[in-house]
Amino acid sequence: MKEEFKVKEIVDELIKRNLTIATMESCTGGALACAITDVEGASDILKFSAITYSNEYKIKMGVNKEIIDKYSVYSSNTAKEMALNISQFAHSDIGIGITGKLNRADKQNNYGKDNEVFVSIYYQKQFYNYSFIALAKTRHENKEYIVKEVVKKLKDIL
Repeated sequence: MKEEFKVKEIVDELIKRNLTIATMESCTGGALACAITDVEGASDILKFSAITYSNEYKIKMGVNKEIIDKYSVYSSNTAKEMALNISQFAHSDIGIGITGKLNRADKQNNYGKDNEVFVSIYYQKQFYNYSFIALAKTRHENKEYIVKEVVKKLKDIL
């Protein structure tokens, strides 16, 4: 991944501050957790990661079904629930939730804009919410783009 050096900076900063992180990812399929684990020392800071492609498993991981029903699975509200619940589940200092659509329509969840991704970072009892439009031709390129943007935002927060 091209942004590996920046991910290393984040991992090093989390180690230095004795902070931990956990992720609940949907459309990125664990790309953020993968980028983190590519860095030596990541086991000191990455508590847990979940890939929750389906609504069913988002709910099993603590996302409130009413939030999904009211705002859709593709919303900042759902990303916030993902970030909060993964942080609580893993007892981590930082929780990151990522949900959205990349390069395809979802027949199970027929709402929301295609290629819009919602990210929430939960840290120090605050939510930092973002949305990105991922317009690259391939899913892989879009995942890389989202990871790069999340790393930038996380760096700003820390």
